[in-house]
Amino acid sequence: MSDKRMHRRGSVLLRRAQVPETTADALLLAPERGDWFKADPWRVMRIQADFVEGFGSLADLPPSISIFGSSRIEPGTPRYETAVRIAELLVGEGFGVITGGGPGIMEAGNKGANEAEGVSVGLGIELPFEQGMNEFVDIGVSFRYFFARKTMFLKYSLGFVVMPGGFGTMDELFEAVTLVQTRKVSSFPIVLVGRDFWSGLVDWIDSAMLAEGMIGPDDPKLLTVVDTAEEAVAAVLNGIHRLAEEIRWAESVE
Repeated sequence: MSDKRMHRRGSVLLRRAQVPETTADALLLAPERGDWFKADPWRVMRIQADFVEGFGSLADLPPSISIFGSSRIEPGTPRYETAVRIAELLVGEGFGVITGGGPGIMEAGNKGANEAEGVSVGLGIELPFEQGMNEFVDIGVSFRYFFARKTMFLKYSLGFVVMPGGFGTMDELFEAVTLVQTRKVSSFPIVLVGRDFWSGLVDWIDSAMLAEGMIGPDDPKLLTVVDTAEEAVAAVLNGIHRLAEEIRWAESVE
């Protein structure tokens, strides 16, 4: 609820006058005060709690794919329905679906997984305004800290499907690409859905980043751009199969 009458901080629900003016992330990143050495050690315990809750809740997930995208996309729109269809197809291939648990594309992904009778996961985040878990989430975990939440996406996903979105979607996209590029994680597939939305960014990566030597010649290939739900799932499967072949080759060399 955007009127701030309700707010979740970890497992705690706050209403009315108890709703805070800031979040745990904001407090962590605020300029240091004289009492930092008293507050920060205790904050480490809350950070640890985020990780323990996430690991404990998600440890038994089946192989899963994350779907990212804007919270502002309305139900019934073409992009929303494409995300629903992608999730349905992923469940049909034996995958669980992980989203940020909120509205828009996140809701669409959870809806598709739920209606296909698959595992539907939402990883929520504490925000200054209440967003809450959408009704199609079967396993929901709310985090205080963005970095703990991002760790869960990366640890429990075999690939990312990225629908059109804003700054948050770009943050998730480029963190995933950077970790693959630097080989901090396995080379899982990253699929961008909607050429009309993504073509400008992809062209800029080629004409600016690649042209000026800011990235390697193979780095743009880390992104696969498609238009349809069927193409998106085919690209995910192709990327996972390619990764499996690379792992088997590496093991044979050893």
